[in-house]
Amino acid sequence: MRKACLNSIFELAQMDERVVFIGSDLGPGTLDEFRHEIPDRFFMEGISEQNVIGMAAGMAMEGYIPFVNTIATFLSRRCYEQVAMDLCLHNLPVRLVGNGGGLVYAPLGPTHLAIEDIAIMRALPNMSVVSPCDAEEMRRFIPSTLEHPGPIYIRLAKGGDEIITSPVNNFQIGRAVVMREPRKVVIISTGIMTQRALKAAEILKAEDVECGVIHMHTVKPLDFDALAYAAQKAKIIVTVEEHLMTGGLGSAVTDYLASAHWERFPMIKKMGIPDVFPGEYGSQDSLLQSFDLTSESIAAAVRSSMVEN
Repeated sequence: MRKACLNSIFELAQMDERVVFIGSDLGPGTLDEFRHEIPDRFFMEGISEQNVIGMAAGMAMEGYIPFVNTIATFLSRRCYEQVAMDLCLHNLPVRLVGNGGGLVYAPLGPTHLAIEDIAIMRALPNMSVVSPCDAEEMRRFIPSTLEHPGPIYIRLAKGGDEIITSPVNNFQIGRAVVMREPRKVVIISTGIMTQRALKAAEILKAEDVECGVIHMHTVKPLDFDALAYAAQKAKIIVTVEEHLMTGGLGSAVTDYLASAHWERFPMIKKMGIPDVFPGEYGSQDSLLQSFDLTSESIAAAVRSSMVEN
C-alpha cells in the first residue's frame, strides 16, 4: 500500500505543479524517480517532524499541495501542536501520509505502534481522516486529494494486503463503500480490518447468518447516510478497527447514533484494542490475534451479540 501511495503521489506531481513531496528521514531510495525528475519539488528532511509540518504549512500558503510522509506515530504524536496550529487552524491543503498505522510496526514495540492516531487526528477541526484497505483503493484515493480543501491524515497499512475493492467503487472522501448489503447484523470496519470483516461474514454465512459489511475508509468526515441506512436495517452493529476502542471508528459511529433520534436503537458492539499500550513484540498478525481482531473473533463476537440481543 505504501508503494502504491507514493507512486500515485509521483504521478500526481507529474500532472500538477502544485504537488510537493516532503519526507522525514525515510529510507534510501524512497521515490528516487521523483527526486531525479522533479528535484525542485522533492525534499528529504531529517528527524525533525515539527519543522517539516511548518515547512509544509508555508508551502501550502504559497499555493502548493504538500504530501508529508513518515512513520505514523511520529507524524501524529510528535508534531501534534504544529499539525493543530499550523495546518488545521489555517485549514491548509497538506496531506499527512502516516506509514504503519495500527500494529504494523509490531517488531519495534509500543514506541512505533500507531494505535491512537485516528482518535487524535479526528479530534482536530478541519482535519479529514482516511484509512484505505488495499493498494488499489489507495490508487483511486490519491487523485481525489488534489482539490480537497483542508488537511488530510492518510493512514497506511503494511502492504501486501489482499485486494478486496473494485474500480466500480470510485473513491469519494466521506462516502463509505457497502461491501455486503446491511442485514440484521452489520459490521462496520476501516483499513485492513475490512478484509477480516468480509471473511467473518463468510464464516457466518456458512452458519445461515446473513451479515452486512460497510467499509468506512473515511473516518472523518463520516458517511452519516450509510450509517443511517445500516441502523435502520440492523439489530446489531459491530465496529472493528486496528485502533484503540476510545476515539476511533467505533466512537465516531456511536457519537453519530447517539445524536440521532431513532425509534429503535441497534445494539452496538465495538471491537478494537483495549485501553493499553501493547506490551508484546512480534508480527502484526500475532498482535491482532492477541487482541481478538481476527475474522474468527469477529464472527464469535457477532454470535455472542445475537444471543444477548
